[in-house]
Amino acid sequence: MRKSLLLSLGAVALIGTTIAQAAPGDRLRERLKERMENRQGGEGARRGPQRDADAPRTRPDQTFAYGSDPLQALDFYKAKGVAGPAPLVVFVHGGGWKRGSKDVAGSRYAPAHYTGLGYNYAAINYRLVPAATVEQQAADVALAVKALLDRARELGIDRSKVVITGHSAGAHLVALVGTDEQYLRAAGLSFADIDGVIPNDGAAYDVAAQMKDGGPMMQDTYVQAFGTDPVRQRALSPTLQAASPNAPSFLLIHVQRQDGVAQAKALEAGLRRGGTAVERREFEGRGMQGHAEINRQLGNPDYAATPVVDAWLKGVFGR
Repeated sequence: MRKSLLLSLGAVALIGTTIAQAAPGDRLRERLKERMENRQGGEGARRGPQRDADAPRTRPDQTFAYGSDPLQALDFYKAKGVAGPAPLVVFVHGGGWKRGSKDVAGSRYAPAHYTGLGYNYAAINYRLVPAATVEQQAADVALAVKALLDRARELGIDRSKVVITGHSAGAHLVALVGTDEQYLRAAGLSFADIDGVIPNDGAAYDVAAQMKDGGPMMQDTYVQAFGTDPVRQRALSPTLQAASPNAPSFLLIHVQRQDGVAQAKALEAGLRRGGTAVERREFEGRGMQGHAEINRQLGNPDYAATPVVDAWLKGVFGR
């Protein structure tokens, strides 16, 4: 009896310790979350119509810097079989605003697929939190586009046909650049230089709502990226910046993550209120696995989102 009582007390103490260690905001939980995201959103997403490893390996035609920081760099893939200037698709990777890169956080199908359609394709790196702010990251997206357009003649880019796209945190950044013109203006551009925006399974389009509804696991990440000042959070929320003017056209694609769906619907509504052309398409996939797959498989002809994006690009580019 005495032994059973001691064991019970020990178990209660152990459970109490475990609960304390697992409290929201604890660094252990954040590290576990980051490890899961890196595994599922980076190299680990291998399920789908084909394995990621089966995707064609495509080397960039050029890699160059668009700023003085080592992370201000991009890869450029030239359109195939095109005589004269071709449209440009620019991809911005995800990673919680604090990690990831163009080398590991994009689709391996995308470069060959989009250049095969006759489009130029670029994938960019950008400065990361906490060394940089989200405002500086949005500025980097605009600076990368400016660097590409400054080389339009050399690279064979049609300056009048440019779409920016991004996944996860990258989806937030391209949506922000597409709704708040200050970032383009600071780079010497405007909404007239962007024909369309494709945010891919992002969230934090409304920062305060995401911090409220996104669950405890990511709270430290959101605070690190967006801080606690409501004025700053609003300024970094594409949904709340979507009053006219905006980039001319948006395609919102996402899987069936509850917070992602709610955020995409709210951004769609905000863009419609601003008089901006917008389409929203939902695809199979749940949780982090679905979140990873819509990025890693985009450009795979067997993946459901690929022909949807292709048709939208054809409508925007007229080819």
